[in-house]
Amino acid sequence: MNVFITAASAFLPGQPVRNDDLERYLGNVDRIAAKTRQMVLANNGIETRHYAIDPETGTTTHSNAELAAEAVRLLSASRDLASQFRGCLCCGTSSPDQLMPGHASMVHGASGLGPCEVVSTAGICLAGVTAMKYGAMAVALGLSDMAVTTGSELASTFMRTAFFQTMQGAIAQPENRKHHAAFSFEAEFLRWMLSDGAGAVLIEKKPAPDHHSLRIDWIEIISHAHCLETCMYAGAMKQQDGSLRGWRDYVVDGAVPRLDVFTVKQDARLLNLEVIRTLAGKSLPAVAAKHGLKSADIDWFLPHYSSQYFREPLLQQLQELGFSIPEDRWFTNLASKGNTGSASFYIMLEELFSSGRLQKGERILCCIPESGRFSVGWILLTVV
Repeated sequence: MNVFITAASAFLPGQPVRNDDLERYLGNVDRIAAKTRQMVLANNGIETRHYAIDPETGTTTHSNAELAAEAVRLLSASRDLASQFRGCLCCGTSSPDQLMPGHASMVHGASGLGPCEVVSTAGICLAGVTAMKYGAMAVALGLSDMAVTTGSELASTFMRTAFFQTMQGAIAQPENRKHHAAFSFEAEFLRWMLSDGAGAVLIEKKPAPDHHSLRIDWIEIISHAHCLETCMYAGAMKQQDGSLRGWRDYVVDGAVPRLDVFTVKQDARLLNLEVIRTLAGKSLPAVAAKHGLKSADIDWFLPHYSSQYFREPLLQQLQELGFSIPEDRWFTNLASKGNTGSASFYIMLEELFSSGRLQKGERILCCIPESGRFSVGWILLTVV
C-alpha cells in the first residue's frame, strides 16, 4: 500500500475497574450470574478494564460516538487536525448508539473536525480493521490526503444488571421460559468479557519527519461465513437450524415482545470448536503464501483474543502450521485494558507505538479474529 500510520491514540473512560469491583459499576447480580462470572473471570485473564459508567450514579458518562471522538481529539491535539483536516473519517463499531444515522456521522459531529468524507463500518471486532483498510486505500489511491480511522465500543450498556432485568422480563412469560437456559449462559458469558474504549490512527502518504511511523504493507480480511453458522450476535435469536431470526420479526408477532433479542449472545461451544482452527489454521497459510511471509520475518506479533484461554491454543496452532512465533515477540494488553471489541486492536497498537520499544525496520504482524460469523483480519506493518 505504501501509506503510513503517523499517529495513534487511545481513550479509555474512567478509572481501571478491578474484578472485585464489577458489581459497583454493573450492579448486583443473582447467584447464577455470579457463578458464571466466576467461571469466565477465571479463564479470561482480564484483571482491569474500563466502563463509561459513573459508579456513584450508574449513569453513562460517554456515548459510543463520544468515546471515538475523544480518541480523534487526542490525535488532533498533536497535529491541529481540527483546522486542516480535509480527508476521510472512517469509524467502525459493533455497538453504535443508534440504528440511524451512521456511526461515523455521529463521531464527526462530536470530533471537531471540519467537512470531510465519513464512512461507517459494521461488524464486531473486525469493524475497526475494515475502517482502517478503507482509510488506507483512500490515501493509497490518492482519493484523500489523509485519513483518520477509529474502532470504539460502548459494551457496558449491554452488561448492566438493569438492562438484563428488563430483557429477562420477556422470559418470565410462560411461552418464553424454554429459552431461559440458553439466554442465561449465552448472554451472561459475554457480560464479563467486554468493556468500553476507543482508539484512532492517522494515515498519511508519507511517514512523519520527526518520529517513527508504521508503513501499512497490507491488510487481508477473510470471512468463513460460507461454511460456518453465526457464533456471536445481537438483535436476533438463533434458531435450531443455525439461522438467525431478526428483531423486527419478533416485534410484529403480536405476542409479548421478546426483549431478550437485544442482548449480545455467543455460542460458546461453536466458539471453542472453530475460532482457532478456522481463523488461524484455515486463514494464515494462504495469507503467508500470498505475501511470501515467514515467521522469522516477524519481530512483533499482536494477536487480539477475547480471553487468555485462547492464548495457548493459538500458540499451538501456529506451531502446527510451521509458523511458530516465540512468546517474547507477542504483545497484548488484554489483562490491563480488557476486551474492547473493535477498539482492542487500536488500543493495543497505540500502547506499543507509544512505548519507545519499536526499532526501524521491525515488522509487526497483527491478527484480529471476529467470531460473529468467523472472519479474521491479518495486517503487516513495518516500522520506518
